[in-house]
Amino acid sequence: MNALLPTSVDATPIHIVSPSDWPALQDGLPAAQASFAIAQGFEGRANQHCLLPDADGAIAAVLLGMGAPGRRSDPFAPARLAAQLPEGQYRLCGPLDDPASAALGWLLQGYRFGRYRDAGASKARLAAPQGIDPEDIMRIAGSVALARDLVNTPANDMGPEEIEAAIRAVAAETGATVDSIVGDALLARNFPMIHAVGRASARAPRLIDLSWGDPAHPKVTLVGKGVAFDTGGLDIKPASSMLLMKKDMGGAAAAIAAARMIMLAKLPVRLRLLVPAVENAISGSAFRPGDILPSRKGISVEIGNTDAEGRLILADALALADEEEPALLVDFATLTGAARTALGPELPPFYTHDEALAADIARIGLAVNDPVWRLPLWAPYETMLESKVARINHVGGPMAGSVTAALFLNRFVERTASYAHFDIYAWTPSARPGRPEGGECQAGRLIYALASERYPAG
Repeated sequence: MNALLPTSVDATPIHIVSPSDWPALQDGLPAAQASFAIAQGFEGRANQHCLLPDADGAIAAVLLGMGAPGRRSDPFAPARLAAQLPEGQYRLCGPLDDPASAALGWLLQGYRFGRYRDAGASKARLAAPQGIDPEDIMRIAGSVALARDLVNTPANDMGPEEIEAAIRAVAAETGATVDSIVGDALLARNFPMIHAVGRASARAPRLIDLSWGDPAHPKVTLVGKGVAFDTGGLDIKPASSMLLMKKDMGGAAAAIAAARMIMLAKLPVRLRLLVPAVENAISGSAFRPGDILPSRKGISVEIGNTDAEGRLILADALALADEEEPALLVDFATLTGAARTALGPELPPFYTHDEALAADIARIGLAVNDPVWRLPLWAPYETMLESKVARINHVGGPMAGSVTAALFLNRFVERTASYAHFDIYAWTPSARPGRPEGGECQAGRLIYALASERYPAG
């Protein structure tokens, strides 16, 4: 992924043009360039672009249509040019509502996953627009690229141990400390549900615990679901549903990325990152439908379906996080297909009882182009989780699956007032500006922006 060029660099201008702006800009162009643009049918419509030649045939300028003013457009829209323009240095000119998002989108458009083959590289480089913080944009882009790499890496190279290695690499970069509880030590340290979900795999389950910052600062804790691969367990998935299960650690990837942004920005917080990392495999030691598991919280949990394993490992990690009552607690998890049915792949739902936190999340998500949508922690649906033999069943009925999953997790957070759960997809199924097809860091940038607003760096 390229870095932003200095603002002062000599670069080819990209003129941002709406249909209403086009006549005035057209009048100001050299006659030959204006005629060329007209011949190409350029009118300033959304997603139109046109290269304007100079007298020698080289690129003198680029026109980019943004459509009619007043309609909400994608702040990453200019980023599509990063993959379409020839090699060179460019700068954005004209009315940009959000120059920082335009610059970030450009960098994110340049992401390539090249671990297993040469994926090429974007050769169109962008000068930083005036008035933005290039260092902040680049640390955000770098963290998103890390999350995408983690999600895109297949499970044979991204198991629980490799997730831990990625966290340790971030810790080495930022000066954080890491503790890891592995295998049967999870039972000794009272994390029975993490152990139960991961014990069937030859790759040992673990709880990875990163800490950073001054203990006197406000406590911010991020929890990420780290299921390296999900077969569904004994309630095995059909083959078609396993094809993308390398992304079932996408919650961990988003949490790692958000943590890296916070630490590199040196926000005045005491940050904790908790990642329960497991593989939900099948063997003679796999947990079963109908089993009753103890939990760190002391709540007995009846297993309704082994393919709902993510909420089990999150419950033990959230119980640990809740014990120290952080000022802000957030979990990220690729938890339910029901969330995709309700809101699709681009708009993750989130859940919280904290009205002020809910308002901030919704507002900031739109502001940084990392949108989410609030769904309710609807208390009457808690009856769907009732068990006749345990305190709770970990799955509800056939309806409201994302809501009942959130209600289950909420049982394990009692002390923390500001807690939010994000049910993310962690994948872009069809490429859009700034979002290539593949792994995605959903809600990670949002939480970094929220933390930056609540706990600004000195």
